[in-house]
Amino acid sequence: MALEVTAPTNGKKVVPEEEHPRKAFGLAAHDSSGLLSHFPFSRRNNGDTDVTIRILYCGICHSDLHSIRNEWKNTIYPIVPGHEIVGEITEVGSNVKNFKLGDKVGAGCLVESCRSCPSCTTGFENYCSGMILTYNSVHPKDGTMTYGGYSDMIVVDQDFVVHIPESLPLDKAAPLLCAGITVYAPMKYHGLNAPGKHLGVVGLGGLGHVAVKFGKAFGMKVTVISSSPSKEKEAIERLGADVFLVSSNAEQMKVAMSSMDGIIDTVSATHSIQPLLALLKPHGKMILVGAPEKPLEVHSFALISGGKTLAGSPIGGIKDTQEMINFAGKHNVTADIELISADYVNKAMERLVKADVKYRFVIDVAKTFKSNV
Repeated sequence: MALEVTAPTNGKKVVPEEEHPRKAFGLAAHDSSGLLSHFPFSRRNNGDTDVTIRILYCGICHSDLHSIRNEWKNTIYPIVPGHEIVGEITEVGSNVKNFKLGDKVGAGCLVESCRSCPSCTTGFENYCSGMILTYNSVHPKDGTMTYGGYSDMIVVDQDFVVHIPESLPLDKAAPLLCAGITVYAPMKYHGLNAPGKHLGVVGLGGLGHVAVKFGKAFGMKVTVISSSPSKEKEAIERLGADVFLVSSNAEQMKVAMSSMDGIIDTVSATHSIQPLLALLKPHGKMILVGAPEKPLEVHSFALISGGKTLAGSPIGGIKDTQEMINFAGKHNVTADIELISADYVNKAMERLVKADVKYRFVIDVAKTFKSNV
């Protein structure tokens, strides 16, 4: 879908570069090829409750890849992806109370919500039917598109910005704004954050490796379940997992049956969850945070016989995101990243398709973005 914007004042169609007063530039995809190229556009002026962020780093999420290629059939082109944004505040509105110039901050998947529904008033903006995504959303106030963090700057309402602890390296903190909160929130709300409990993590990618780190920081026993035997050394020796199971190894899976309090399933590829449910103790919980394209097949008695729970979870609210990043700062939980330049982003997307990254690409925006890229 190509973008046409109608200016609210005179009804004329305008191009992204002229929608707002402040000039900006970034990388955008213009069609389903997903090829990213230089894109001049504009941001709104800093409002009374806004902060302006000079973007330093932006992580590349698998959602970015889906979106630029329109694999979810909801992309509005041109699209500037990126919702793992870390930067420095360069301007604050007159009513901003919790941030000041020079603060190191982050912006994640959301930049606005209705603020009045039960989800919003209880800190779960991520469930708001009116939430506005950081990119590929139409802002209801003026009908213009939101553009993400593959850009030099962004203006965000203070209520959707989080402080980054001084103890965290900014580049390695960026992926926590999506990958981190995606695994932290379900661990918190499903009781999978208690010392001594046994957590299974399915998949050892961008989400999975962070789930392992949070699990260990919570004091849990962590078992990684993977289809790739070659990842065992990495999981145990580098990431600190206690046990590694190969999902196709029937003997290993049999020995581990009924041993886990909970499982975080991070895999987006189609896979069978029936054998994974067998790993849970009675009343165990399996939480899906990956999103396979095909429907799941679950035998009812796989849940009924052990009183087990199968649930899903999307990102998290702003309060939980701040809590997560504070916890990460206290326990030195960061993402393992490959720092790349702006001119490498298209190559990084090609590698991401092949899962050829350990474990998250992060764009060095401040040092490598140029207005004529």
